[in-house]
Amino acid sequence: MSLELMAEPLLVPVLARPLRAVLFDLDGTLIDSAPDLAGAANEMRIERGLAPLDHAQLRPMVGSGARGMLGISLDVTPAHADFEALKAEFLTRYERRMLQETVVFAAVPPLLERLRTLNLPWGIVTNKAERFALPMTRALGLAEAAGAVVGGDTTPHAKPHPGSLLEAARRIGVAPEHCAYVGDDERDILAGRAAGMLTVAASWGYLGCGAAVQAWGADFIIDEPLALLKLLQQA
Repeated sequence: MSLELMAEPLLVPVLARPLRAVLFDLDGTLIDSAPDLAGAANEMRIERGLAPLDHAQLRPMVGSGARGMLGISLDVTPAHADFEALKAEFLTRYERRMLQETVVFAAVPPLLERLRTLNLPWGIVTNKAERFALPMTRALGLAEAAGAVVGGDTTPHAKPHPGSLLEAARRIGVAPEHCAYVGDDERDILAGRAAGMLTVAASWGYLGCGAAVQAWGADFIIDEPLALLKLLQQA
């Protein structure tokens, strides 16, 4: 459901609740990190005498982090005896190259600038550990303007638990029921709903290999970042 961008969006209540902040997932929502995550996975395959996989095969699993990338690239699950060692290797390789090809999606900076002019604070809630999320968001020019950057290990539980979303809302100073959460994975929608937030599925993202985005139960589905502005106007 692509939403046409209007010239002058105005905020009105959503489900009788005015929106006062927008929270975003990171990978697949604000940034395209797939090339570097896929690159780390393929480095491990090449090291083991395996041919690299096409990025199109690896891309859907980016949102599942090391677990997803090891699953598709080496057919290893967390139950495997070597999983923790392989995970540590993957994360080390990824840390070395995590800003080599990763970029902010082109439509994201204009969206964030428009939120600024509307005096709508925004933040980032990711399952990426702070070890990666904090330097990455700083390097990509996102951290300075964000009202909060909450990683997967900032709170005791990662998404789909709502704890990290609630922490971001607390840091921004907006009640959860007045926040929207935008993400490209079903866990994002589950976390947003559990936190009592308006949920928006970003269908331009990685989406995973589970249920179709239409089945996630999001309040809205948008096809490109700037469509969020039209949604805010309609809300």
